[in-house]
Amino acid sequence: MRRPSAEIVLASASPRRAELLASAGIAVDVVPSDIPEELRPGETPDEHVRRLAGAKARAVASSHPGRFFIGADTVVVLDGEVLGKPRDAADAEQMLGKLSGKIHDVVTGYAVYDAVTDRIHVEAVTTRVGFRSLGAEEIRAYVAAERPFDKAGGYAIQGRAAGMVRRIEGSYTNIVGLPLCETLEALAAMGAIPPGGGATPN
Repeated sequence: MRRPSAEIVLASASPRRAELLASAGIAVDVVPSDIPEELRPGETPDEHVRRLAGAKARAVASSHPGRFFIGADTVVVLDGEVLGKPRDAADAEQMLGKLSGKIHDVVTGYAVYDAVTDRIHVEAVTTRVGFRSLGAEEIRAYVAAERPFDKAGGYAIQGRAAGMVRRIEGSYTNIVGLPLCETLEALAAMGAIPPGGGATPN
């Protein structure tokens, strides 16, 4: 039997994060946060995603019932440049052009906040991703078909972009938007789920 949905709240508008948690047997309420995602001056990618993950979890906890709140934020980093969500089609095409034939990092910060004890666990996970070379027409067609405007770096690996990826080093679910193994470990450590799994025994 799963925990009541109000016990664990996902502070994110991403259906992919909710689907990852559901695949592990974690029932959650989904409540998007409205935290601005701008990169602060001097902030490293790790600092940026960890700050936002924690801020999202705490922000939703302040206005929504529940005990455990999961926040997350993902960016793509290429040669030190942080690529967030594209503004429009032209921006998405430019991002994919930069990633073409290159190896980049996908960095996701995740936070589990216990609103009862005010404890929070915040970490960041990095996965290396290598793209094959992409043609301009291929990039335009991908952006037109997938409209990846809510995805860091302008692509979603679980869609057509899987055919662009030549190699991955690290967590696949991290690229999707939530490092599932690490998030489950944090939930268990905080007492939100039993150790070793999402299903709650009777």
